[in-house]
Amino acid sequence: MRFANTVGDSRNPSLFPFVIPINHNFTDGGQLMLQITSRRHFRGGRLHLSMTLLVLAFFSLNACPVYATGGTFFDGLDTFDTARWHKADGWTNGNPFNVGWRADHVTFSGGFMSERLDTTPCPSGCSGKPYAAGEYRTNDYYGYGKYETRFKAAQGSGLVTGFFTYTGPSDGTQHHEIDIEILGKDTTKMQTNYFVNGVGGHETIINLWFDAAAGYHNYAFVWKADKIEWIVDDIVVHTEYASTGNPLPSLPGKIMMNMWAGTGVDSWLGPFTYPGTPIYAKYDWVQYFVL
Repeated sequence: MRFANTVGDSRNPSLFPFVIPINHNFTDGGQLMLQITSRRHFRGGRLHLSMTLLVLAFFSLNACPVYATGGTFFDGLDTFDTARWHKADGWTNGNPFNVGWRADHVTFSGGFMSERLDTTPCPSGCSGKPYAAGEYRTNDYYGYGKYETRFKAAQGSGLVTGFFTYTGPSDGTQHHEIDIEILGKDTTKMQTNYFVNGVGGHETIINLWFDAAAGYHNYAFVWKADKIEWIVDDIVVHTEYASTGNPLPSLPGKIMMNMWAGTGVDSWLGPFTYPGTPIYAKYDWVQYFVL
């Protein structure tokens, strides 16, 4: 999960004498659709040339990396593939994340990727936070498709193990996100959520038929324009449908996996107390299919 303020439109409305609503869906094989309404530039049933020029100016002034650039892949997470991934390093998300991201807290051994949370070398080497943790994220942006991973979650009050897709202000876009999260306070449950233009609040708690911290299981979501399906061990456990007043995410994002401790959100995650030894979440593999 990411917490970020929605980026507003910085354009001066006085520069645009007509309205340009945009329905954008940039995915592999996607299309850009414009619906343009003019109040003063119709001549003989055709748009005046000035409208075309202003539309072009709009896009030149509002360029952002929203095209899906990543294709189908499978990664066994045996080694650090720098062509596809990078490790978050040297910064923090801010509250409610009570960790600083460090590259050395994402490691590979025995066919698994481990994300570690501990106090080394905090707070000076943890962006001022009391704990260090790991986050693994793709270099490319991915659109509609099936996202799946196999992992064993961290257990303990105040902890979150996550698998999600995210884009936001740090990428020059609005905040769109789709989440799978295991809250360490009760690892027999999974939380789903999604964000559109920075607005979340779509949390759903799924009762699992196992303890997510006791072994490895497959977690996935299938993201389409009209619905999102969340899947556990090949069983669909929750579906959200797009409707008027309930838009679904539409901007491609980076695939991310992380584990972290929260602060100031005890009603959600429970209080966190470091047990004195490192805490781990482990991932076996991850894959993405273009649909």
